[in-house]
Amino acid sequence: MTRIVVLTGAGISAESGVPTFRGADGLWEGHVIDDVATPEGFDRDPDLVQAFYDARRRAVASVVPNAAHRALARLEGAIGDDLLVVTQNVDDLHERAGSRNLVHMHGELRRALCLACGSRPDWDADLIDRPACPECGERMLRPDVVWFGEMPYELDRIEQAVVACDVFVSIGTSGAVYPAAGYVALASAFGARTVELNLEPSDPAVPFDDARAGLASELVPAWVEETIAQRARRG
Repeated sequence: MTRIVVLTGAGISAESGVPTFRGADGLWEGHVIDDVATPEGFDRDPDLVQAFYDARRRAVASVVPNAAHRALARLEGAIGDDLLVVTQNVDDLHERAGSRNLVHMHGELRRALCLACGSRPDWDADLIDRPACPECGERMLRPDVVWFGEMPYELDRIEQAVVACDVFVSIGTSGAVYPAAGYVALASAFGARTVELNLEPSDPAVPFDDARAGLASELVPAWVEETIAQRARRG
């Protein structure tokens, strides 16, 4: 059976009202990225960083999955473990839409990371007041979000899936940041068909076999229906 890896980025959640945060001026909601998205920024001003992510966590809780998230969940329901969704997003919209075979390579807003014991508890409350870690009791929790300069999660699992897949699909991401930027080339090198579904085409140097421009909420459901129909025809 066809094995599919889908990589999603900020563009798939933007239609749900989740801000992409990083603007054309290089700022995240008016903040310099080095101040709110690096370990050094956290060391300099932990209150600023905690407040920034507390606000993001509350904002994401108020939005809902869109048709693109729901379509990917529908595809998983049709093909099961033959689909892996790898998301660069830290929101939980894929899960709320019904996706289960999912990797959050950049962490999750609804988890905390304990700097004392390394646990990653589910977390919905604010962190700025230094709550105790449920595992060890220390008050050293930070957002479980991968910052610039830190290693994304589950890279070995992702790479193995990309190498083994028959179809690689990039949705709502510019593909400009590594390691995610290298996955389309890796998939292509191992013989996968590559598809881009994005608001605007990415760098023409990126080797997609099929590039479609438009809203994720329109492109993704159409592609999912095509994919399910093709598998049905093959029996």
